[in-house]
Amino acid sequence: MPDDYFRYHAAGLDSPLTAAVAVTPSDAEDLEVVPRCLFCTAGGVVRVTMRDRPDPVVIPIFAGIALPLRVVRVWATGTTAAGLVAAW
Repeated sequence: MPDDYFRYHAAGLDSPLTAAVAVTPSDAEDLEVVPRCLFCTAGGVVRVTMRDRPDPVVIPIFAGIALPLRVVRVWATGTTAAGLVAAW
């Protein structure tokens, strides 16, 4: 593994992302990790449940642009964006 000169620095919300996973929208399952942002390869809208709010909201998302959201679920119903990735 390459040397990481910043491994002992605390990560903040403006720090570079260090992990990412593909997201499969689901009406029944929460994400395993609350991410710092969402990306997509094909824009549209995402229906999400925010970390601190129980009611889902629909938010526009553009391809290739990080959307800084702390979400616990990306819903299949109401989501039109494709190629979703959660990163933290």
